[in-house]
Amino acid sequence: MKTRIYQIQDLKNRRFIFEDRDHAGKVLAELLRPYYQGKPDTLVLGIPSGGVPVAIQISTALALPMDLLIIRKIPIPGNPEAGMGSVTLSGEMFLNEGLIHHFGITPEQIEAQIQRVKKELQERNRLFRKGRPEPDMDGKTVIIADDGLASGFTTLAAVNTCRKAGASRIVVAAPTGSDTAISRLSGQVDEIFCPNVRSGQYFAVAEAYRNWYDLDREEVISRLQEAGLL
Repeated sequence: MKTRIYQIQDLKNRRFIFEDRDHAGKVLAELLRPYYQGKPDTLVLGIPSGGVPVAIQISTALALPMDLLIIRKIPIPGNPEAGMGSVTLSGEMFLNEGLIHHFGITPEQIEAQIQRVKKELQERNRLFRKGRPEPDMDGKTVIIADDGLASGFTTLAAVNTCRKAGASRIVVAAPTGSDTAISRLSGQVDEIFCPNVRSGQYFAVAEAYRNWYDLDREEVISRLQEAGLL
């Protein structure tokens, strides 16, 4: 599969360019607009928590329906901000073996983190989707939205979920991303929309945003209620 990549050259390798996730979502929506404005059989899927405001902006601007993909990164022990892979709601795992080897993370540590994440996934599904079944993706174009692509492993899990659900076309949309993540996703999806692509050995999603903070559950629920999704 040949992946088409859309970015904004003037934003390449720049930091602190988005005011917040809502602003970033609006910029991303404008990049998507020529191709997906009101397009039939197209669904925006936000990855909680940070992907929710981004997905809402895309859904609103492009007049597309929205739902959620409940997926979580597996945190590195002692460093909850960094991930060593991801887990889907159905329990499928995608592990960054190179990073695990680099940090010397043991199988026992990995398993302990996975079990914590699986419990969190079930709780998020209960709170954010009221336990509803996965969205109907069969034969549809899905736009997977998140607030950034660091390693790309969480997005890979999302892509796998969508493919198994029968999506006919898979699009990844994130305001910022590392060139490593873009490379990892290339060949796995049809298109990647990422206004702010950054290169270099160090990458942090937060450095694309002037106002960055972790969304708590209450704010996610509030945003979903405002959007009519709860």
